[in-house]
Amino acid sequence: MKEKKIILTGDRPTGCLHIGHYVGSLRRRVELQDNPEYARRFVFIADAQALTDNIENPEKVRQNVIEVALDYLGAGLDPEKNTIFIQSQIPELTELTFYYMDMVTVARLQRNPTVKTEIQMRNFESSIPVGFFTYPISQAADITAFKATTVPVGEDQEPMLEQTREIVRRFNYIYGDTLVEPNILLPDSEASRRLPGTDGKAKMSKSLGNCIYLSDTEEDVNKKVKGMYTDPTHLKVSDPGKLEGNTVFTYLDAFCKPEHFERYWKDYTNLDELKAHYTRGGLGDVKVKKFLTAILQEVLTPIRERRKMYEKDIPSVYEMLKKGSESARETAAQTLDEVRRAMKINYFDDMDLIREQAKKYAQK
Repeated sequence: MKEKKIILTGDRPTGCLHIGHYVGSLRRRVELQDNPEYARRFVFIADAQALTDNIENPEKVRQNVIEVALDYLGAGLDPEKNTIFIQSQIPELTELTFYYMDMVTVARLQRNPTVKTEIQMRNFESSIPVGFFTYPISQAADITAFKATTVPVGEDQEPMLEQTREIVRRFNYIYGDTLVEPNILLPDSEASRRLPGTDGKAKMSKSLGNCIYLSDTEEDVNKKVKGMYTDPTHLKVSDPGKLEGNTVFTYLDAFCKPEHFERYWKDYTNLDELKAHYTRGGLGDVKVKKFLTAILQEVLTPIRERRKMYEKDIPSVYEMLKKGSESARETAAQTLDEVRRAMKINYFDDMDLIREQAKKYAQK
């Protein structure tokens, strides 16, 4: 019988989730929640990890926990099918992180490209918080605590997954097969893996003000798409347009389906036809943006409406998070118990050790 898989994935609560989160991982999580291949699905709000670079502003993290939870529910995650929990409420993760720290060198962490990029982006330079520097180890604890086989994330997280795999291999080599080695599950399309900001910059970020949020109003979405970066050399409708670096077409690659043409733009049957027209000239950016707006509104309207429904009963959302955290902790505690047994630091449960030492000292 084929062994069933386990999903683990999450987000930092430093702001509302945006469409980059949606196409990068959240959309896939919703699709997989009915897939019988997966025995369990754990989705967590990484508040402890968010504190590693927000320690002077903990209220920012505290207030955004509910925002991320509402975005999860709005996007369609079903708490009956997913264990949704808050990271800081699982203390077993901290203990696992502490043990794993002995299996990773400082030099190895310094080589992690994701860590290097994040440190540069935050201008930490020589004042890197230790917690932030070691967060790949914390992520390994998150993943292994639930014996996750599958982690749906964007490709920028591949170095983090590789770090986890290294820790798993080293632990199992020293202590015997205990931990499960995870695999990354990337989005289907290249565009979804690294959705740029509306300004064309490589990263969609709240601090850069270039996000379209899942909770944005219809008016917000219209306005943001109208101001979206396209081809700066495409000055007249008759000019040939470039697709490379053109944010509107990157978003169409991530969101557009053939049926959208039947609904919103019957002049074309598929995206390739639209691209061909744009590149040869004779098609203006305004029309393309109008088409993209219609698609995004179709995607975001049901998310927005579900979110508003859950906003009416916030205590119930917290109760859902509490139950999820309790369930997640039971699983993490079981894994921690196995880790402690493998490391032979379960002193009070190791009756063989106690009898052996009792016999040893009785003979003196």
